[in-house]
Amino acid sequence: MLASVRQGAPARKWFALAVLMLPVLLVSIDNTALNFAIPDIAKELQPSAAQQLWIIDAYPLVLAGLLVAAGSLGDRIGRRKLLLIGATGFAVVSVIAAFSPTAEVLIAMRALLGLFGATLMPSTLSLLRTIFEDRSQRRLAIAVWATGFSVGSAIGPVVGGLLLTHFHWGSIFLIAVPILIPLVVLAPFLIDESRDPNPGPIDLIGVASSMIALGGLASGIKRLATHGFEPFAIIMLVVAVAAGWLFVRRMRRSSNPMLDIGLLRNPEFSGALSINLLSVVALTGFLYWVTQHLQLVTGLTVFESAIVLVPGVLAIVFSGLLVVQVVKHWSPGWVVAGGLTISTSAYVLMFFAGNDPEVWTIALLFGLLGIGIGAAETLSNDLVISSVPPAKAGAASAVSETAYEFGAVLGTTLLGGLLTAAYRGSLQVPAGVDKAHADAAMETLGGAVQSARDLGGAAGDALLTAAQHAFDQGATVMSAAGAVLMVTAVLVAVFTLRNAKA
Repeated sequence: MLASVRQGAPARKWFALAVLMLPVLLVSIDNTALNFAIPDIAKELQPSAAQQLWIIDAYPLVLAGLLVAAGSLGDRIGRRKLLLIGATGFAVVSVIAAFSPTAEVLIAMRALLGLFGATLMPSTLSLLRTIFEDRSQRRLAIAVWATGFSVGSAIGPVVGGLLLTHFHWGSIFLIAVPILIPLVVLAPFLIDESRDPNPGPIDLIGVASSMIALGGLASGIKRLATHGFEPFAIIMLVVAVAAGWLFVRRMRRSSNPMLDIGLLRNPEFSGALSINLLSVVALTGFLYWVTQHLQLVTGLTVFESAIVLVPGVLAIVFSGLLVVQVVKHWSPGWVVAGGLTISTSAYVLMFFAGNDPEVWTIALLFGLLGIGIGAAETLSNDLVISSVPPAKAGAASAVSETAYEFGAVLGTTLLGGLLTAAYRGSLQVPAGVDKAHADAAMETLGGAVQSARDLGGAAGDALLTAAQHAFDQGATVMSAAGAVLMVTAVLVAVFTLRNAKA
């Protein structure tokens, strides 16, 4: 199937792609595996509740705030150079994080990892734009690049479980070193430098405003999800909107902006970004539910849960690669719309599956979801970076990555928040459960499982059954919202990508 695409492409390009996949796999593995290390980190470093939250959130919040600025910096100083700087910094900081003596040090290192991580992802995607000049070859390369996230996320729990079974929690961070060393060694030989030949002056105000806008928006949304409509969350969102307005105003007035705002008026560019974001929201929201359901309701181990998700991961990989050939015969807009319609069916079937669906049903649902998302991620990323000249590939890639990161934030915040709200609203704590255990059970399903273990006996069994039932009732509400999101993505594809060329 792929022989015609590979034909004529020097082997050096494909070796370069393999090297560029290393940071993609690292970031996706690192994000998933860290969650399993939190109990051990909490036991050793004894962080407060707020510090524990920041250990998780410091990385994605800094990353989201710096992506656009990092993409523009890569256009200026060279994308390969920025990639090597980021990889070296990420590896060094990972070692320090692995041996953090306090929670404060670990939080600081996680923030620095976000800084260096922001230099990795836009650099990899923008380098693909310059390495693969042929559109068909580039689309295949982007398909491989996009599936790296799914593969990394799937094997993350397995890697994390194996490491934490045999080693200290710091091993979660140390895996960055063997992954990034080949990148630092081989990239100078396999990847040519590329940059914007006319980058213009450094816009420090533009960089600062983009950081405040993106970081403030991400943190404000997370704050709303965890604390509700409190004043601080509203203030962060207002500041983010004001900073965003300033950024757009400066970009419009600049003769050589780091991001061409006019691209957003291009329906293919803005439509592809919207589809990218909505697809990731649907994917991460589903994963938020399914990982808890498989472990806390069905009772599977981390490794067994990961195995259940393997068919869905394979569906994402297969559809992402197959779409490279399909789009030669069909319009990209209709291909994306068709794929996302299949993904919509996953949420519709989930809605009608009822409480406590069978494991094989869950595997089927994730497979259906993955078919459309795999195709959509490949084509949306291709349309984004193909709509700009190679000199501006870094900034465009950063925008695409920002949509991805915000999709991940919104998937957990919106769909996960809706699931949590429905769970709390439907949970009926059995009589005889004391207030402390009842309050813990009302917070999360994990809290309910732990409370049930503490209580034991008939009271513990009754609490566990009630919590599991309430959680799956919440999943029904979440699935309805997920279906609406996917229908929206289908409509966006139909109306914005109808004139897109293969």
